[in-house]
Amino acid sequence: MGDALAWLHDAALQREARGLHRTLAPRAVGADALLDLAGNDYLGLSRHPAVVAAAVQGVNTYGAGSTGSRLVTGTVDVHLELEHALAAHVGAEAALVFSSGYAANLGAVTALSGPGTLVVSDAGNHASLVDACRLSRARVEVVPTGDLAAIEESLAGRQEERALVVTDAVFSVTGALAPVALLHDIARRHGAALLVDEAHAVGVIGPSGAGACATAGIAGEPDVVQTVTLSKALGSQGGAVAGAAAVRAHLIDTARTFIFDTGLAPASAAAALAALALVEPARVHALRGCVTDLARMLDVPAAEGAVLSLHIGDPATAAAARDACTAEGVLVGCFRPPSVPDGRACLRIAGRADLTPEHRSWAAGVVRRAVAQ
Repeated sequence: MGDALAWLHDAALQREARGLHRTLAPRAVGADALLDLAGNDYLGLSRHPAVVAAAVQGVNTYGAGSTGSRLVTGTVDVHLELEHALAAHVGAEAALVFSSGYAANLGAVTALSGPGTLVVSDAGNHASLVDACRLSRARVEVVPTGDLAAIEESLAGRQEERALVVTDAVFSVTGALAPVALLHDIARRHGAALLVDEAHAVGVIGPSGAGACATAGIAGEPDVVQTVTLSKALGSQGGAVAGAAAVRAHLIDTARTFIFDTGLAPASAAAALAALALVEPARVHALRGCVTDLARMLDVPAAEGAVLSLHIGDPATAAAARDACTAEGVLVGCFRPPSVPDGRACLRIAGRADLTPEHRSWAAGVVRRAVAQ
């Protein structure tokens, strides 16, 4: 018998030919760091002295890791403090912290659906929601992004007893904001729950960064569930699910990515808790100003989220433009299939609240030159 994994070589060659080969490059820090327009540190809090100090204190107090699952030894007081603060910030009754936003989405969707449930999922949803739908054992219908009529039709024609509508609050590639209030109205009229992934909305949407659901006035509704990441605007690591107290209790008993996963490192929870206290209107306003300026200088529509998308099309051309930006000292995101559909490769530019006007202007010039090559 031959090598059962010999096919990997041919698969790698095929990815290379399509411009889809990827490599891991360490991010430079300190004096060697490039201007970062690729990451998700929207409020510039990942290196804020108070956030870093909280993480250090967390290590000194609790150690480097959580030592076990949340149900065994992995829960400490800072987890519970963070859950209380997160729930208050996004307008929910309760919250539950997971080891990542990915795990939070997997846990929430699978625990709130299953056989006998219809899950209606937006085609633009993040991969974690896509994977959650696949693992849910529910019947899943994928609808075009923003197609309210398609959602209504799916829910109206269902035979299942339960239904769950799943959407990103802010779509991670385009920065577009989902119409969550309208989605909630449709879901409620058809007896469905609504799950909103607020990963790119908390710290970004609303005057105080409370997220899309709070801004739309639907946070705290008993049929609304929010998932949150701690690794974007909060500059830390981890994720959470927020909703009714009954949702939290159900997840503790049934969510496999909560029950069987090692708990979030206490230092990360402490850092996120410190960052949450720094999410204030002035920072959110500064982020909005940065995104508006970059959109104007790059001649693209200003997104309601923190990211801008520059359509390239061909993945190899997009990668070349990204590399040209890097060569001039600016990091930008390069999204290629499967992160985006075929023919939709793009550069993704992330705004930051701590980016000076001078840096914005310089970075925009770098991106314009790279795209024009």
